[in-house]
Amino acid sequence: MHAEIEAKPRQVADEVAERIERLILDGVLKAGQALPSERRLTEKLGVSRTALREGLKLLRAREIIHTSQGKGSFVARISKVDAGPLMHLFNSQPRTLYDLLEVRSLLEADSARLAALRGTEADFIMIRRRYDEMVHAQVDADTATHAHLDHAFHLAICEASHNPVLVHTLQSLNDLMLGSVFACVNNLYHREPEKRQIDKQHAKLFNAVIGRQPEQARRAAADHVDSVRQNLAEIEQEEQRLVRATLRLEGWT
Repeated sequence: MHAEIEAKPRQVADEVAERIERLILDGVLKAGQALPSERRLTEKLGVSRTALREGLKLLRAREIIHTSQGKGSFVARISKVDAGPLMHLFNSQPRTLYDLLEVRSLLEADSARLAALRGTEADFIMIRRRYDEMVHAQVDADTATHAHLDHAFHLAICEASHNPVLVHTLQSLNDLMLGSVFACVNNLYHREPEKRQIDKQHAKLFNAVIGRQPEQARRAAADHVDSVRQNLAEIEQEEQRLVRATLRLEGWT
């Protein structure tokens, strides 16, 4: 009898931990995000504070969440990819940018296709919000603002794929992905022809996903990233030609 009494709270704690794990896996609770208050969690999960605390203790033991004294509990990074060395290469070796854009093309093309197939109306509301925020951003807004809005739009589409592994793979590379978007915005947004092209590509991607057209969404995502990659390469070549011409003009060759 005593064993049965002991087992029941443990089972509830396991259930609490499992439900929170599912929220994290599904991207409802994101890496680095603070968990809601105890009161909010007990209301949403329909459990006692004791059961909730036991469930959180299990998650801490599994290193799925971590607690900071005086600040609360936070979702840990599920995929512990150390982006530090990659960020160094990204900043010091321009070729890394093109490699990263290749990866973006592959991952975002499939995430757009899956979003068109699996996205719910709630997902599409979020995608529309991010798209509208990006489109209506002030023209004179700083580069970082434009980059974050652009990145948020693409991330909302990825989250609508309902493939947790794909979502967390992209989130584990978040700094690198954001860096590639920053490079795009910094080099292309101030060039009117390229900016118009990017706007049209974003609109095509948005309409294909919202319109539940998987193959069109896949092509739109791939074409967009491949186009950015090509434009950046052309700018780099243009700058190299300018450097060579300047050196010749100054008598270095």
